Amino acid sequence: MKRLWKYSALILTALFANPLFAQTAQEGGEKAAETVHALPPTVMVLPFVLLLLMIATGPLFYHRFWEKHYPKISILLGIIPVVYYIAVLKNTHILLHTLAEYISFIALLGSLFVASGGILININKKSTPLANVVMLLFGAVLSNILGTTGASMVLIRPYIKLNRDRIKPYHVIFFIFLISNIGGALTPIGDPPLFLGFLKGIDFFWFIEHIWHIWLPAVLMVLAVFYVIDSQNMPKDVDVKEYDGKIEFKGTKNVFYLVVIVVSVFLDPNVISWVPSLEPLPFGIREIIMFAVIFLSYKRADKEILEANEFEFEPIREVAYLFVGIFATMIPALQLIAHEANVLGNKLNAGVFYWATGGLSGFLDNTPTFVNFLSAAMGKYNLDVTQTAQVHQFQILDPLYLTAISVGAVFFGALTYIGNGPNFMVKSITERSGIKMPSFFTYFVKYAIPILIPIFAIIWLVFFYGRG
Repeated sequence: MKRLWKYSALILTALFANPLFAQTAQEGGEKAAETVHALPPTVMVLPFVLLLLMIATGPLFYHRFWEKHYPKISILLGIIPVVYYIAVLKNTHILLHTLAEYISFIALLGSLFVASGGILININKKSTPLANVVMLLFGAVLSNILGTTGASMVLIRPYIKLNRDRIKPYHVIFFIFLISNIGGALTPIGDPPLFLGFLKGIDFFWFIEHIWHIWLPAVLMVLAVFYVIDSQNMPKDVDVKEYDGKIEFKGTKNVFYLVVIVVSVFLDPNVISWVPSLEPLPFGIREIIMFAVIFLSYKRADKEILEANEFEFEPIREVAYLFVGIFATMIPALQLIAHEANVLGNKLNAGVFYWATGGLSGFLDNTPTFVNFLSAAMGKYNLDVTQTAQVHQFQILDPLYLTAISVGAVFFGALTYIGNGPNFMVKSITERSGIKMPSFFTYFVKYAIPILIPIFAIIWLVFFYGRG
């Protein structure tokens, strides 16, 4: 943990040590608006591409070097765009915004990871395709209550234990597909882009009203594919072990911490007016509560439960290091995409919004991708995404576009390990349990493309093709 803070401090120092940060925090309006619109050259996307390539190839071709040096590599590549934005573009506004997003991201993932580590669930049932389908379906529903991250952290360990005698990589991959991504499309709690949409003015229950009829067939199709694959991989020999069907649950007090985390998500000045803003600090009351949960839930957790869960901080450490680089290096890519989306906004229809938002959400942070295309869609009606009343108007004016963008952002996060925060976390926890997971490329080529793309294409044909 000491090295985590040491390396993270490098990039934070690069941001805050420059006097331009203080200037941006104090000067609003005009100056900030000018810097936001300054575009970087396309070459500044190279650090992001290089980081993705190293994440994909490092564990395969230079494993020892990658395991030892990935924190330094991630942060050093992240510093390149940070320095460019400070020194050349004089745009510290976007850096401060990205820093705030990263702190929120790691606070949420870290608090859910530690709190769920103090919960022990043992399912004394035989691992069968039907038992797995039921658990995956339950997790997909739970994702809308605890969020994809919360549901993933709570269920991944019992899911692995349920299948411990025959666990294969595809078990975990379908877990990522359904619980870490597709499942959370029905509420703003489910996935970060939907929560940001809620903050900007979309009604809380709008998503379940307009997406459930897409969510249900998507979940059922993925479950059907899983059932076929899992049935074909059932052991031929007879299992003589006896199962009483009981479900053991320990760590009730940590459920309280999970509730605190979910409730704290709404402690935002944009949602509740009396919640104080801590600007110009890049975090708020919500993040303070989440970091407090990390400390308290770990210190007060039952040590026997932690040992039974083989709990350690390495998975969250790995995510923190890699995503600090990802967040920083993706800034130029997101800014260029935002520009092109708005320029081409009048040429985009529902199908294009679905594929464009989805395709980019698989490799970039799906939250800003969602906002970029929401802005482009609203621009077709001369509406402003920064105006809450106009966002609320847009959800009534064109629910088709908003549905396409929302579904694309949430569903396509399952395409890669970096498509959504819990994906990489689940991978890391699984590997710490001794299960060898496929590489970045193998995951994408062997599983995501042949399984998800046909299902997403069916969704496009039925719900978005030729519309809007």
